[in-house]
Amino acid sequence: MSSTVPLNAQRAAGTATIRHELTFLNVFRLVQALVYVGLAFSPPGLGWPKLATPDFARTVAMLYLVFALGALLFNRRSMPYARTVVATTLAVDIAAALLAIAAIHDARIGIAMMLAVNLSAGALILPLRLSSFFASLATLGMLGHTLFGTTGSPGDRDLLEAALFGLAYFATTTLCHVLGRQLRATEALAEQRSTDLANLAQVNELIIRRMKTGVLLVDDANRIHQINESAWMLMGNPGADQRDLGQLAPELSRRLYHWMTSGKLDETATQLADGVPEVVPRFTRLAPNDDSHVLIFLDDTSLLSRRAEELTLTSLGRLSASIAHEIRNPLAAIRYSAQLLAESTSMDSTDQRMVEIINNHCIRLNEIIENILQLSRRERSRPETLDLGHWAQAFVEEYCQGNDLGADSLRAIANGSTPVAAVADPQQLQQVVWNLVQNALRYGRLPGEPARVMVVTRQGEHGVPILEVIDRGPGIAPKVAAQIFEPFYTTHEYGTGLGLYLARQMSDANQAALEYVRVAGGGSCFRLVLTPPARSPAEAAETTQTAAR
Repeated sequence: MSSTVPLNAQRAAGTATIRHELTFLNVFRLVQALVYVGLAFSPPGLGWPKLATPDFARTVAMLYLVFALGALLFNRRSMPYARTVVATTLAVDIAAALLAIAAIHDARIGIAMMLAVNLSAGALILPLRLSSFFASLATLGMLGHTLFGTTGSPGDRDLLEAALFGLAYFATTTLCHVLGRQLRATEALAEQRSTDLANLAQVNELIIRRMKTGVLLVDDANRIHQINESAWMLMGNPGADQRDLGQLAPELSRRLYHWMTSGKLDETATQLADGVPEVVPRFTRLAPNDDSHVLIFLDDTSLLSRRAEELTLTSLGRLSASIAHEIRNPLAAIRYSAQLLAESTSMDSTDQRMVEIINNHCIRLNEIIENILQLSRRERSRPETLDLGHWAQAFVEEYCQGNDLGADSLRAIANGSTPVAAVADPQQLQQVVWNLVQNALRYGRLPGEPARVMVVTRQGEHGVPILEVIDRGPGIAPKVAAQIFEPFYTTHEYGTGLGLYLARQMSDANQAALEYVRVAGGGSCFRLVLTPPARSPAEAAETTQTAAR
């Protein structure tokens, strides 16, 4: 990471620093003016300082006091023009100091020393060249006063004193300018680091909050200090004021105590609340040799099972791809030989039945191979814009031509006269709907009655295209419906349990959502919510205006 401080951070830090420095300069100027007033209006009985022209000294002190008050009052308003204001006020400070030295000669050393503070404070804000200019102006003023402002000829001591003050002006001005520049750079760097730290803390908090693993921070009093969303859900959505771990999750509190006292971790799964998945808790100290705070991680066993399942499916897909041809070639030979035997006229009815059994099992085995091969064929979808009603009608006609339905019926129904447009890969959509229709014709029938299947296309809310495959069969039991999209889950003797799983996978690849909906009065509905085509800005504006009306 680069150590360069961004320009906006430098400006922010510089503005804050200049505001403080300008305030200090104006406050010090007011104190300086009060000192001038005190010296000018000192009681005559004190005998110090001696005023050659008391009226002139008091006039200079009062005018400078009014100027200092005005500069302090307009301190905030002068921020946008800080450098111009500082340059102007420094010129006044130098002139007032020289006039005060001329009127109050006995206090010249103190006045000259206070002027050094004005020049130093101004150097924190002004560029080096301008600061050096005012330092040289003050030095020339001191030398000019020594040469021409004193009565009689000036002594070597007075000249040396003026020269030393000038040297001090240049030294303090340069030093303060360098220190001010370094201070701004340091403040800008600190400001940037503070912003980076705040952003990093916010990112870390967001990551922890969105983690699938539950995370809790518990202190030695068994109180929960921090909890992320996953842990909150895995603990049964407790109230915000409930922070006692012993009351919220007694089993988790018991395991934490057992781990802290014995150092042994119980890795068996447990359920922390009703209706939530089982979790495997893990514990770790927030810092070594510190038992005051403990981090608790709750691993959802359903997520772990899903990851293991995905790994299994991936391995199975690779394995099936490698042996597919080895299985399909002899399978094709067996089926071809069975077809040739079926054409023989010398076989009796028993042999023909055997040949029929061979053909049926070859077809079933070929379907199993096709389903398993699709696990490894993660083909990218090639979406197109389809008229869903026309597509469904063409699908039904093609399916009826290629399959003998017998007494069963398959119809395409378009709800509404408006065309339903959707974006999907036609080939993958064909596979999904074919699978759904095949299942509906096979399982969606009442005993002794033919199957009645409908492919319905309609528009949902906000113009979302929907395709539904509906049958009038006995429906699916709720316990079974919760698992029908899981791989290898089947209730049929000859099923593979991959059809609906692959259908949902292909639906996800097309940005569609496939779900099962129970039909009132009996029957099943598999609903496919597709993606509508992107609308032009003009169409979007027209839709917004229509909705507003």
